[in-house]
Amino acid sequence: MATAESLALVFVAGLVTALATGLGAVPFFVVEEFSDRWNVALWGLASGIMVAASLFGLLTEGLAYSASPPTLLLLGLLAGVALVELADRLLDAVDVDDHEVDDDHPIEAKAFAEGDPKKLLLILGILTVHSFPEGVAVGVSFADLGLSGGLPVFGFAVPVLAVFMTVAISIHNVPEGTAIAIPMRAMGLSNWRMVGAAVFSSLPQPIGAVIAFAFVRWARSFLPFGFGFAAGAMIYLVATEFVPEALETGADLPDGGRRALALGFAVGVAVMLPLLVV
Repeated sequence: MATAESLALVFVAGLVTALATGLGAVPFFVVEEFSDRWNVALWGLASGIMVAASLFGLLTEGLAYSASPPTLLLLGLLAGVALVELADRLLDAVDVDDHEVDDDHPIEAKAFAEGDPKKLLLILGILTVHSFPEGVAVGVSFADLGLSGGLPVFGFAVPVLAVFMTVAISIHNVPEGTAIAIPMRAMGLSNWRMVGAAVFSSLPQPIGAVIAFAFVRWARSFLPFGFGFAAGAMIYLVATEFVPEALETGADLPDGGRRALALGFAVGVAVMLPLLVV
C-alpha cells in the first residue's frame, strides 16, 4: 500500500514535470519569437523523447511484469489509445458557446489573457484530458518505489525508471510550454503571465501521477496494464498531435519542416537512451 510519504514524493515528481512546462516560456524573456524551424525541432525533440520513454522504458518494464502472452499489457496499450481518441472526440464536440476561436488567438490564450473563470474552467477540463496520460506515466513508473534497489532520493529507493520518466516528461513539456506562450506573446501578455499559463496547463499531471501510483500499488497485478496504458497514450499522442503540430508549424519551410522534425526526433531518442543504462 502507498504511504503518505510515498504519495507526497510522487506528487512532487509530477509537480516538477508541470513546472518544467513553464520553462518553455522563459526564452521569451530575451527573444521576441522563435523561428518555425526551431519550433519544429522542439516538437521533434519532444516526440523522440516520448517514443523512447514509451518503447524502452514503459513497454520494456511492462513486459518484465507480464505473463506469456502479455494480454494485460496489450489491453493497456489499446485502452491508452482508445482514451486519447475518445477524449479528442469529446473535446471536438464541446460547445464553447460564444467564445470566439481563431487561429491567431485560440481560446486557451484568450482565457488566460482575460482571466474569465468560466473559460479557465473549460480550459482546465481540456488540459486535464491532455495532461492525464503524462501523469499516469510518471505514477506507474514509481510502482517499485522503496521495494528494492533504486536511486537514493530523500530517503527513498527510487526506481531508475521513475527518474527516467520524470526527466523525459519534464523535457517533453518544454516545447508544449513554448506552444502555449507563442499566441500569448502575440496578444502582448507579460512574460510572467505566459510562464504561469504554461505551468497551469500541466497542473493535472501531479494529480494523475498520484492516482496511477496509488492504483498500481494497491493492485500490483495490474502493473502491465498500467505500463501499457501509459505507453499507448504517449505514442498515440505523438502520432496524432505532436507530429501533425510540427508539420503544420513547418508548412512554409522549404522541406515542409520534415528535416528539422527528424533531427529533433533523433536527438530526443539519443538523449533519453543513456538514462536506461544508469
